[in-house]
Amino acid sequence: MYYKGWYHFFYQYNPKGAVWGNIVWAHSVSRDLINWVALETALQPSIPSDQYGCWSGSATILPDGTPVIMYTGIDRPNLNYQVQNLAFPRNASDPLLREWVKPAGINPIIVPEGGINATQFRDPTTAWRAAGDTHWRLLIGSVAAGGARGAAYVYRSRDFRQWTRVRRPLHSAATGMWECPDFFPVSRDGRRVGLETSVLGPKVKHVLKNSLDLRRYDYYTVGTYDRRVEKYVPDDPAGDDARRQLRYDYGNFYASKTFYDPAKKRRVLWGWANESDTTADDVAKGWAGIQAIPRTVWLDPSGRQLLQWPIEEVEALRRKSVTLKDRVIKPGQHVEVTGIQTAQADVEVSFEVSSLAGAEPLDPALAGDAERLCGARGAAVQGGVGPFGLWVLASGDRRERTAVFFRVFRPARGDKKPVVLMCSDPTKSSLNPNLYKPTFAGFVDTDISNGKISLRSLIDRSVVESFGAGGKTCILSRVYPSLAIGKNAHLYVFNNGKVDVKVSRLTAWEMKKPLMNGA
Repeated sequence: MYYKGWYHFFYQYNPKGAVWGNIVWAHSVSRDLINWVALETALQPSIPSDQYGCWSGSATILPDGTPVIMYTGIDRPNLNYQVQNLAFPRNASDPLLREWVKPAGINPIIVPEGGINATQFRDPTTAWRAAGDTHWRLLIGSVAAGGARGAAYVYRSRDFRQWTRVRRPLHSAATGMWECPDFFPVSRDGRRVGLETSVLGPKVKHVLKNSLDLRRYDYYTVGTYDRRVEKYVPDDPAGDDARRQLRYDYGNFYASKTFYDPAKKRRVLWGWANESDTTADDVAKGWAGIQAIPRTVWLDPSGRQLLQWPIEEVEALRRKSVTLKDRVIKPGQHVEVTGIQTAQADVEVSFEVSSLAGAEPLDPALAGDAERLCGARGAAVQGGVGPFGLWVLASGDRRERTAVFFRVFRPARGDKKPVVLMCSDPTKSSLNPNLYKPTFAGFVDTDISNGKISLRSLIDRSVVESFGAGGKTCILSRVYPSLAIGKNAHLYVFNNGKVDVKVSRLTAWEMKKPLMNGA
């Protein structure tokens, strides 16, 4: 949240080690969402209703400007009985909000009654209250129908202390448990502007996001919210099918949360990426898990999906740069981008394909599964139009390389637009055999009839965070090179298709290191 000139970030943290357990709410603050200073722990087990853990939740700013945290506590051993608690700042005049208190006698304020599964009842959202309304509302993630359907339950309150559940969920789908729900308004007009969480009206759509416990990905739908009957209806009925549902990120990105930033009138998305190496590696380095670069999110003018882009503040880390212009990459060729170090870099590139006539047919068996399609047609498999893109964190001999690329397929039967696949292929990212190296992929809802498409990749040693077609499709991968480290990391543009691909313009910047939690 943003409070008195500071951005506040609270996160799940084990102060005793780099593995799961002993979970508290750590607390960091920033002026710019890039450079962070760690403060004292905000919440830790201290009352009966959180004595076995302080789990996820959200912050809400009350009308008088006071922030309040609602979070999930565990109050029984082994049974994993989940309840919801409140905490307030001890001193609301302190812009750093260094101390938080749990009011005596009122926690827990919400318990799993009325048939709720007590072991799957967590992660309250930011609350909202429409203009002129007397009731606050928030969502809690859970399951319905005996655990088969993920559900977001609505709770209402007049005073933020006594809460009553609405009988039916705001929405549910046959996907299993919904963790970390998020619910927020977006402007229908496609402007790159955020809306405060309580905004309603005819010019507003809503986004309902859930973190799907079974799949460990974050899914969302765009739809319409009717607060009179407390119901949300997705615009696309197929969006409730997890195989076809939209995702913020088609890579390693989970348990995300947005907040409204009143300082810059934008909605900012945070996402967590866990490690893909071993637990022993985590213990050796002393930490595990990172946050992705914060992203600004807004509704695409088509209304079909969100667009995402790294917050503008990350550009303050840019230093020395190099540029390529109008460089044609022939079939089977690659070109190195030299003149800067690329272990920590920001790369923006615009491609232009000479012809789409040679695009491959799309296997109907893989047409609905981008991840399987990328696994079968990875960067090393020659195609008609593509694969073309970047090799990042590559060794000089290219034995190690992570490919971020596009591949174009002929239009599906009855469709006019070619199908564009975006992939992150880390299968050759490291010579270390003890790594999890899945391919990640998503389809890009773009018309490439003119042959043009763009890519941006943020490269940060063990992280490759990529944005295709202006933020229509995003993929974050964790990679752990053994050779392509520091000055030994190289960057290439490659084309493994059968037609020429032109780099209309590529600019790559060295990135300086920000202040990471005061370290």
